[in-house]
Amino acid sequence: MAAPGRLLTLALAAPLFLAACSTDGGDSGGSSPDGGSDGGASSADLTFSVITHGAAGDTFWDVVQNGADAAGEDFGVSVDYQSDGELQRQAQLIDAAVNQGVDGIVVSMANPDAVRDSVEAAVAAGIPVVTINSGGDRSAEFGAVGHVGQDERIAGQGAGRQLAAEGATKVLCVVHEAGNIGLEQRCSGASDGLGSEVTTLQVDINDLQGAQSTITSQLQSDPAIDAVLTLNSAVAAVAVSAATDAGAEPLVATFDLNADVIRGIQDGDIAFAVDQQQYEQGYLPIVMLKLYAENLNTVGGGLPVLTGPGIVDAGNVDEIADLASTGTR
Repeated sequence: MAAPGRLLTLALAAPLFLAACSTDGGDSGGSSPDGGSDGGASSADLTFSVITHGAAGDTFWDVVQNGADAAGEDFGVSVDYQSDGELQRQAQLIDAAVNQGVDGIVVSMANPDAVRDSVEAAVAAGIPVVTINSGGDRSAEFGAVGHVGQDERIAGQGAGRQLAAEGATKVLCVVHEAGNIGLEQRCSGASDGLGSEVTTLQVDINDLQGAQSTITSQLQSDPAIDAVLTLNSAVAAVAVSAATDAGAEPLVATFDLNADVIRGIQDGDIAFAVDQQQYEQGYLPIVMLKLYAENLNTVGGGLPVLTGPGIVDAGNVDEIADLASTGTR
């Protein structure tokens, strides 16, 4: 039986394949009932902007970009990927894309209110928007035609249940971006799944050495902490080092994958990772925008298209490791 993600991708791609077959036949495709042109955009003429809040050097967002670029190549559309971790500058990138008159915009909304005016300006200009990653509960409110990502609270609940199954009782949840509503939802969901409150700790993703020191101090000051849940793959690696520095042995788990996390699971330093399959968060919105531009199709029926969560642990990590070298995990 095919995996749900593969079935979703095939379902999205099927109308595109059928459209290609009909138009390649010449007069049989691309016409309205009265014999005129259907007015649909040509793939070669479509330009989509992908604008995220990813920080420079964050490998999570590199995989998102890989997905968007691959979809552009697969479906013959132009994709321009840009990111800025400073939310005001991210909003300015959206404004610039609107001024350029692009055919569609993909945008992550770590802090929805920070980009609301820019997203709504795009919608008012007639540019379809698909949101990704964070802000799925505000996406329709802003006028977006769809959202692709995981439900962060549901993902957090899954992490909390997994931690409970591993025997954790007191969990430190490490937040690496201040004001990111999705990260707050992960910690809240982890509390639900664990069945008790988690302790949150704020660190800065742009200062990993400082993050390691902060986690070390927290573990030293509260020996009862028996699990650390990080919300970013880069922070997971420093959490493992922090535990060593503190002379503690908490279970370490994380959201998201990178090569270090995969090795950490293989080596037994990290118990598991919650995988939101971010390659799909880059790839699927391009498909959705193409379908919308050419056929006014929408996907999801007003609800987010979920890309996770999935659990990567010792039982399946070797298979995932084989895919990591391709830049899709």
